[in-house]
This record gives sequence, structure tokens and C-alpha cells, in this order.
Amino acid sequence: MTLLTFSVIKVLGISAIASLVAMLWAPFLINFLYKHKLWKKEARTKTISGEDAVIFNNLHKERETKVPRMGGLLIFITVVVVALFFYLISLLYPDSFLAKFNFLSRSQTWLPLFTLVAASLCGLLDDILVVSSLGSYIGGGLSFKKRLLLVAVIGLSAGIWFYAKLGWDVISIPLLGQFSIGIFYVPLFLVVMIACWAGGIVDGLDGLSGGTFASIFGAFTIIAFSQGKVDLATFCAVITGTLFAFLWFNIPPARFYMTEVGTLGLVTTLSVVAFLTDSVFVLPIIAGLLVLEVGSVIIQLLSKKFRKKKIFLSTPIHHHFEAIGWPAYKVTMRFWIIGIVLAIIGVVIKLIG
Repeated sequence: MTLLTFSVIKVLGISAIASLVAMLWAPFLINFLYKHKLWKKEARTKTISGEDAVIFNNLHKERETKVPRMGGLLIFITVVVVALFFYLISLLYPDSFLAKFNFLSRSQTWLPLFTLVAASLCGLLDDILVVSSLGSYIGGGLSFKKRLLLVAVIGLSAGIWFYAKLGWDVISIPLLGQFSIGIFYVPLFLVVMIACWAGGIVDGLDGLSGGTFASIFGAFTIIAFSQGKVDLATFCAVITGTLFAFLWFNIPPARFYMTEVGTLGLVTTLSVVAFLTDSVFVLPIIAGLLVLEVGSVIIQLLSKKFRKKKIFLSTPIHHHFEAIGWPAYKVTMRFWIIGIVLAIIGVVIKLIG
């Protein structure tokens, strides 16, 4: 067996294992979430600008208060368990065939795994506050400013680690080349992570966030593999595999929602992976749906502030298409197609560049 063949088996095989593991324990998670009624007790009533969310409530009020949150636990826990399983195998049986499937390595996957764990735990805290009685006393979860601060701390810490510890300060711009930006590498890291975090608003329709993130991490699996970073490619593939399992239970009608424990972990990890693969400048293409979602909110806010009227019926933009009459499943599947095409384009540009 050639090294290339084994690498392909490692990436795809462990991804399939992660997907199977997630599928097997998902029913237990779902039963737990429903048993303890871990959903919002009240639907969102205000828009981000403080107005009554009339259109949103007409579309989602009943579903938002009867479907559990914390579905992202399926992704977070599965990835950690699978990673630790093969890592322990490599420690206990270093000469075994299975030991070769370990994908935890200091140079490639420690940092993204640590980021996934840290951010997912922060998201879990927010979700617990939302569904608990305590949450009603502090506004239904962590405030926007507190969540922004948490993401900023994670982004700043990771940026400093890349720059000071690893000595990274070079970025690649497709078709133009590589450029050393020195200490500005740290604030760039921070900005990218905050921008990705904002993209978490894609978690708004049954199946939408799972399909979106699956295409994004699938794209980075290919990029990492093309760079010879097999462990990182395997890590991204494991996330992709768990997202497929998540989708099985999240497609309409969703059995649970991803919410902060899922989106916060995924978007922060995405930022780290983008820098590890030197793909920051194709990230807006690969994650084009996240850009579209955030962009629609920003455009709406600016329009209401300066033009005193809305451009979209509701934002993020997937709610606008619902409001004009598209069934939710049609919005989701069409967004999946757009996401996959953008991911392919981004990969091609990166490989050419």
C-alpha cells in the first residue's frame, strides 16, 4: 500500500467512522434534550435593531419554542471522542496498524482541536443560560458583547500563538504571491475570527447550517490534503462526517438545532484551519454563504439607518426568501447548492494560486 493510498483511506475512513459514531449516539442525545425540554421558553420578539420581529415570528414562533437547542453537542463530542480514541490507541499500541490512524499532531491539529473545545464550551454555557430559568434573568443567554469578547479572546490568543510561538507572519494572496505582514498577522487573525463568528447566523433553518458547514469543511479537507497536511485533512474530514450525521436529524422537520455550542465551535475552528492552510483570502469564497448571510444583515441595518426603510423583508437573507413565499426546504437546498459551488470555486482558486 502506497503512502498516498493509505492517506486517502485515513482521511475518508475516519470521517466515515465519525459519521457512524455520531449516528449511533444521536438518538440518546435527542431523547435527553426532549426529556429535559432544552429549548427556548419564549420565541425571539425583537430584531437586531430593536424593532418587533413580526415577520420572523409569523414564520418561526412555534418551531423555535418546541425544538431543542444544543444539537451541536453531537458534533463537538463526536470529534473529541474519535480524536482521543485513535490518540490513545497510538499511545497504548504504538506498533499496531490502528496507531497509524492517529491524527492528533502538535503541528497540525492540536490548535484547531483546542479551539473547537474552548469555543464549544463557551457556546454550551450560552445555550444552558438560554434554556434555564437563570437565562430569563440575564436576557436569555450571554449578551452580544460578552460573546464578542469571548470570541475576541480566543482569536487574539490563537493569533498570538501563530505569530509569537510558531513564527507565522506570511499570507498568500491567490495569483499575487506571498506577503510578510509582521505583527499585523495578529489583528488579521482577530478580524477573520470575528467575521466567521458573525457567520454563525446561518443556523436559522432546518438543515441549513449543517449543509453549509459540511461543504466548507469538506473544501478545507481537500486543501489540507493537497498541502500534505494529512492529519489536518483528517480533522476537517471528521468534522464533515459528523456534520452529515447531524444533518440526518436536522433536516426538516429538525429534531434539534445546532445553536451556539455548535456554531461557535465550528466558526472559530474554521478560522484556525484557514490560517493553518494559508487560505485566508479564499475563505470568503469557500464560506460565501456566511458572507451572504452577514452581508444581508449589515446592508439591512445601514438601509434602515440612512434610508429609513428595509431592503429585505427579514434578515438574515434566508428569512427574506421565506417571507416572499419560498418553502423553507427550498431555501435550504438551494443554499446548499450555492455553498457547494462556492466551495469548489474557492478550492480551485487556492490550488491554482
